[in-house]
Amino acid sequence: MSAETKSRSESALIDAPPSTKSAALRLSAQILLALAAVVGTLWVLHRIQGVLLLLALSILFGYLVAPVVSFFSRPIRAWKGRTLPLPVAIWTAYLVIFGVIAAGGMLLWPVLNHQFGELRAQAPEYVARVQNGWHAWKDGQTRMLPRDFRVAVNGLVDDAFGSAANYVRHDLLPLVGGWLMRLPWLVLVPIFAFFLLKDAELFRQYALRMVQRKRLRWRFDVFFEDVSRTLAAYIRAQVTACLVVAAICSVGFVALGVPYPVLFGVCAGLLEALPLAGPLVLATMVVVFVGLESLSRAAGVAVFLFAVRVTQDYVIYPRLVGRELPLHPLAVILAILCGGEIAGVAGIFLSVPVLAILTVAYRHWRAHQAAEGPRPALA
Repeated sequence: MSAETKSRSESALIDAPPSTKSAALRLSAQILLALAAVVGTLWVLHRIQGVLLLLALSILFGYLVAPVVSFFSRPIRAWKGRTLPLPVAIWTAYLVIFGVIAAGGMLLWPVLNHQFGELRAQAPEYVARVQNGWHAWKDGQTRMLPRDFRVAVNGLVDDAFGSAANYVRHDLLPLVGGWLMRLPWLVLVPIFAFFLLKDAELFRQYALRMVQRKRLRWRFDVFFEDVSRTLAAYIRAQVTACLVVAAICSVGFVALGVPYPVLFGVCAGLLEALPLAGPLVLATMVVVFVGLESLSRAAGVAVFLFAVRVTQDYVIYPRLVGRELPLHPLAVILAILCGGEIAGVAGIFLSVPVLAILTVAYRHWRAHQAAEGPRPALA
């Protein structure tokens, strides 16, 4: 910009009418306030992320309990078609679900306790075996290298192992300790879910009353139903997948001679709740444990876990979710990575349902835009 043009712009701004100046100042203030509001909202969400996770778990648990509540809410012939009050039906569903979990825990606990005790007793031997094997491999692989290069490689490897040990000691263990400290909070999950189930219709009505336009209110009503159906399909498929994977892996580990097969099978079922990351951690852990005893058996276990993964992801899980979760695998992987970066393990756990809700919202937004038709161009 030349000096003459710059001076003209400055003079035009100075000579602008007061209304234009006030409008520009008002717009700048609105932008600054909007940015401050966004930053403040993100800060508040970061500070209460534990509460948000608790609320999300309560919602998912509510969808898990909802079919059982519906079963106990059906008309009873012996009572001349009358139904149980909704709070009574919810507590009855709780008793049935927690009773089944307690019965399964009582059956598995002796086996799990025995295998976990053996694993804890053998842990020092496993650690020593890993260290000896690594040192032997390192000496054999670097023996033919020049001395200076060998020293540099050994130094880099030792630094990497030291960094990993420091991460486990200073980052991972405190993180696990923080999770353990939050475990008592899980008692609040069924309590929150009780109120969500009992007053779900009331919450929906309040949300719809906030929308003034009739057509938009109808769209939001359909959107809520679609989201509810999607989350119900997700939690149903997730719980079923965890049980199926736990059963298949337990039987397969017993057949393949994997040490502590039931313990690792239960871990496989629990880690199935963490998409992508959980199965990868389980596969690495099991293959390493088996590889300490036999490399050929470890290869067989790796092939078995790969077959389980393919069957689960492309045969079992699509049949469980049906058409309610039409998510592309690439979108799921990106959502999991973003969730892990934003909120760690909690983000990984919630990434798929959040992606499903965003997909439903986008689909309804497109339908609403198409129903309204093209907007007139601005003059």
